[in-house]
Amino acid sequence: MHDKRTVRALLGAAFLLTTPCLAHADDAEESAIRESVVKVSATMRLPEIVKPWTKQSPRDVSGTGVVIDGKRILTNAHVVLYASQLFVESHQSSDKIPATVEAISTGMDLAVLKLADESFFDKRPPLTRTEALPEVKDSVLVYGYPQGGTSLSVTKGIVSRIEFAGYNEQTAGVRIQVDAAINPGNSGGPALVDNKLIGLIFSRLNQSDNIGYIIPSEEIDLFLKDVADGRYDGKPAMHDILQTLENDALRSKLKVDKKATGMVVHRPDSDEESYPLKEWDLITKIGDQDVDNVGMVKARENLRLRFQYLVQKLAKDGKVPLTIVRDGKPTTIELPVSPKHEMLIESLGGRYPQYFVFGPLVFSPVSSEILAGLGDRTAALFSAIGSPMATRRGDRPKFDGEELVVVAAPMFPHAISKGYSNPFMKVIKEINGTRVRNIRHLVELLRDATDTYITISFDDRASETIVFNREEALRATEDILNDNGLRQQASDDLKAVWSEKK
Repeated sequence: MHDKRTVRALLGAAFLLTTPCLAHADDAEESAIRESVVKVSATMRLPEIVKPWTKQSPRDVSGTGVVIDGKRILTNAHVVLYASQLFVESHQSSDKIPATVEAISTGMDLAVLKLADESFFDKRPPLTRTEALPEVKDSVLVYGYPQGGTSLSVTKGIVSRIEFAGYNEQTAGVRIQVDAAINPGNSGGPALVDNKLIGLIFSRLNQSDNIGYIIPSEEIDLFLKDVADGRYDGKPAMHDILQTLENDALRSKLKVDKKATGMVVHRPDSDEESYPLKEWDLITKIGDQDVDNVGMVKARENLRLRFQYLVQKLAKDGKVPLTIVRDGKPTTIELPVSPKHEMLIESLGGRYPQYFVFGPLVFSPVSSEILAGLGDRTAALFSAIGSPMATRRGDRPKFDGEELVVVAAPMFPHAISKGYSNPFMKVIKEINGTRVRNIRHLVELLRDATDTYITISFDDRASETIVFNREEALRATEDILNDNGLRQQASDDLKAVWSEKK
């Protein structure tokens, strides 16, 4: 038997003996974490949107990455997109290891890198990744290589919000908001709670202090499973347009009782008769989860997210189970869901633009990058003249392969363009009276033309029609390529189309 003072003395001695060991273990764990966080350096050659035959001047950027399983580095897509060369260097090392992009999702802003020298990973194990979302108010450590220094930086904050929201290119996912100090260069760095990876830093709000976002491990796992076969397919998603069920008159019209909750289908993704959702349908459940009147479901205790969050969890064989009310009667359906939602105007998605030069004109498909570069004033002008770049923005294609084709660069000076206004950024309507379906079709029309003249009309209310002598335009093309230092007449894919001419 020991008295209380003896017991306290023994406990105190034990604490003194064990405390240094605990501190040593913590130091070792922290050191291992630091070794697994790397600096990613890239030399980027971005597309030159108004000169699609070339690229922007090289510029050096840097971000952060983290070691994951499979001897790989995980980082943000925007850190490595359009990189002509990539290097990875570790904490307190000047060695730059060449890297290549193995897989990338511009929508979810994630990328996986492979290194030329895999011995780099021998002493750098992957960080432990937790599958569960953190709790609001959890303390978070953010590691990275922000601008303003060369050494690894660690900042601390708390989880302030968790939501299901848009990322890039019509892609949505869970994101975590934190108030840790995040600056350029932090992108791709790990965020840890209790020394476990909860996600990857991917952005901060411009002109906002201490507001950053994390791609959670849950989204990272979906991405890594997707690319396991060497190709990124994307996340299944609903593409229907919905509205809330908060208005009493709306509830009455839909013949639903006071206890019913859900979201109303405003515009189904498809008008086909076989499509299971119709206008005015009320979505009341996804799987066995009730949908409330503003479209939220209970993800866990004290956390509600948009019900579309469950699509990526419940989708099987490209379908997700929904309970709906139609004409006052409940029924269950299997809704098709898909990663791809084709739009008439889409992002380049990491590709360089297609282009084709004919005479003094350069043609290219309209992309969301072109629209972004126009600015509000130009966009307002296009709206005023009825250009499809304004009137069809946000449209689906009317047929497979439909594209808007535009004069993507200011008209090159040449004698055959005498008297014509510059049709820069004007959408092509017809070549010799035939409606242009896409950029490939335009090249085929010009390639196969036998008429003396090439007549080009534009799809708006204000543009004149351009007529070139066909033989003169072909000769002018060669002159223009030589005079302006253009390496080739077309992007490689369109060059192959043009060369099929007999």
